[in-house]
Amino acid sequence: MFAKLLSALASGLFAMATAAHAVESNAPATERAFAPVYGKTLPPIGFVEFCTREKQHCLPDNSHRRRIALTEAHWKLLQQINARVNYSIAPVSDLDLYAVPERWDYPVYAGDCEDYVLLKKRELENLGFSSHALLITVVLDEAGEGHAVLMVSTTHGDFVLDNRRDAVVRWTDTRYRFLKRQSQEDPRLWVALSEAGKTSVVEAAQNN
Repeated sequence: MFAKLLSALASGLFAMATAAHAVESNAPATERAFAPVYGKTLPPIGFVEFCTREKQHCLPDNSHRRRIALTEAHWKLLQQINARVNYSIAPVSDLDLYAVPERWDYPVYAGDCEDYVLLKKRELENLGFSSHALLITVVLDEAGEGHAVLMVSTTHGDFVLDNRRDAVVRWTDTRYRFLKRQSQEDPRLWVALSEAGKTSVVEAAQNN
């Protein structure tokens, strides 16, 4: 039943996105549809530690496809993975779960915002999506707190998968302040998404 509801929701949202953003036409995405890059920056320490433990999950893939074709099938998969992971993982801080202030890891039943992102990224990669288009991203939320989301770069712009909402939305519709994300050239490297992101040391919040 849950899967059927997700499928119906995804179909409806794709139809709305098609009307709003001309997904099924050959109209090019506007420049604002893609998050601007302001040069190299340092990755979050939690990401560095994660890649030290899980080297195989931080390597570039062989496809080097930097944007995903936003077909109806891909749109449905993005919606379904986002909602399914949000539904299956309970939000809890690293301090409560691991007894440490910051730890990035694949969640089993609970985790914080970075853990949701890691799981969504892995599941989409397992479905054939290129790692170069699935970008872990650090933002400031409406309250100015650190938060992590998964930015998906598509032929029709950059979209965000967020554990705070089941709908996949364009990056400009999130009301977040974007700081930095993984590089599309190499997922081990990070780039700034704003001038502030060049020097930002903000880690994602511990309970998202």
